[in-house]
Amino acid sequence: MIEVKNLHFTYPNTKEAALRGLDFTIPKGEIFGFLGPSGAGKSTTQKILIGVLKNYLGSVKVMGTEIKDTGPEYFEQIGVAFEFPNFYTKFTALENLKLFRSLYAGATEDPLSLLKLVDLADAANMKVAQLSKGMKMRLNFCRALLNHPQILFLDEPTSGLDPVNAKRMKDLILDKKSKGTTVIITTHNMQAAEELCDRVAFIIDGQIKLINSPRELKLLNGNKRVLLEYRLHHELQQAEFSLDGIGENQQFLQLIREHPIETIHSLESSLEQIFIKVTGRSLA
Repeated sequence: MIEVKNLHFTYPNTKEAALRGLDFTIPKGEIFGFLGPSGAGKSTTQKILIGVLKNYLGSVKVMGTEIKDTGPEYFEQIGVAFEFPNFYTKFTALENLKLFRSLYAGATEDPLSLLKLVDLADAANMKVAQLSKGMKMRLNFCRALLNHPQILFLDEPTSGLDPVNAKRMKDLILDKKSKGTTVIITTHNMQAAEELCDRVAFIIDGQIKLINSPRELKLLNGNKRVLLEYRLHHELQQAEFSLDGIGENQQFLQLIREHPIETIHSLESSLEQIFIKVTGRSLA
């Protein structure tokens, strides 16, 4: 679906390149995440992929066509939701969606059905100026879905959402993936990336340091040990064991037979810990 080779980009009147030789491919139906701190190159990459910045060097093909050669028809095939959405604040939520719907030449979704999808039906006739940030984020997601996009570009899709609506948003993204939509996410949120992404790219200083699935990254960088918390004479105790041969480890087996186990979990690294290890930088 997306094939990028040796991508370079420098903003006008600047000396430092924003992107320096990016190479990656994204197949149809994958959720792909760009992870990195502010200024790493995530937003620049996204802007090139959605066709806003075209004076790049290298090759960027989306659905088989070089982005430089695309026209207005390209925007009929993609959906974009930026972190800080812009709407007509004096219009209602429904009026905004109807307006943006009218800009598409092809088939579109029913705006009210989309509002129901994100639990905003009751806010359909509220002016956007009255909406909270979380409500605007959900409205923004609706706008990105209006034209049945083949590719969905999402910038910090769970930002400003409470846990219930964050889960709803993740479920909707996963549903779109299950129906064949390709999803590109840029985020600082490592938990969201772990839960959503098939693969992630660590990007820093305009370069991709690593691409892999969150699961493989955690397995490759994790500590293959398990930590137990249990009670001994009403006191909380901890014990740590290697995962290798744990089913035959007599001390482990005796412990879980004879003592109340309160918690048990493996000691794999978090995605954020792996990011810091690989890049030497935090996501701040």
